[in-house]
Amino acid sequence: MDETTAQHTTAPAHGGGEPGWPNRGVAWHRVSPSYAWADLGLNLLLVLVAAAALVVLTLVGGREVPLGPYIGLGVVIAALLVNALLAFRRVRAIGYILREDDLLFRRGILFERIVAVPYGRLQLVDVTRGPLLRALGLATLKFVTASASTGVQLPGLRLEDAEALRDRLVELAETRRSGL
Repeated sequence: MDETTAQHTTAPAHGGGEPGWPNRGVAWHRVSPSYAWADLGLNLLLVLVAAAALVVLTLVGGREVPLGPYIGLGVVIAALLVNALLAFRRVRAIGYILREDDLLFRRGILFERIVAVPYGRLQLVDVTRGPLLRALGLATLKFVTASASTGVQLPGLRLEDAEALRDRLVELAETRRSGL
């Protein structure tokens, strides 16, 4: 991947005060900031669906509906709005590093998840694009490894970067396969 196309931040961007924190001072590659708009749009769409359900419940049920469903939908709408407000911060927390033997991936604000994917364990690297990501020129890179619990997805990469990273990871995986 061309260094001029990837966005970098010195690690750790957040939560990195702990001794032994992975790769202190190493540049994390960032996903496109445009991905935050896709994340925000999806969250606001869910808010609209929940609000429409609240309106339908009010129009159909009127006074006969107990207060519980109204409270439940109100809580769902409030939670979705808070989630939408955090979209830009959540996207800034996504990053990855290509290390010598593995890809280090992180995401999360409050509950940060850091996953090391050894190149030799990669079985499939897939580039996917839904309609919204396609409209923004973005893609998601999905990794399948020998472990069923890995489930790593790197969303919000520019299409060119995702394809270049996929090709690089396949090349690294082929040179490091052991006993598969």
